[in-house]
Amino acid sequence: MRELDELLVTYLEQRYEQAPVTDKRAFQALLQLPDPDLAGYLLNNQTPATELQRVVKHILKRTDT
Repeated sequence: MRELDELLVTYLEQRYEQAPVTDKRAFQALLQLPDPDLAGYLLNNQTPATELQRVVKHILKRTDT
């Protein structure tokens, strides 16, 4: 999905390098999810597992402006 790619690439380019190790691991875990789950978290406002919530929040923050 193009929308997912845009969100993930933006996070990767803008935040990933300086993110804490726990956020990097959570981001990597997100990338392993099936597209429907990922879309649910990033496009449909579904609540991710606790360990993914922080990084999902940061990914979505770019769209809140």
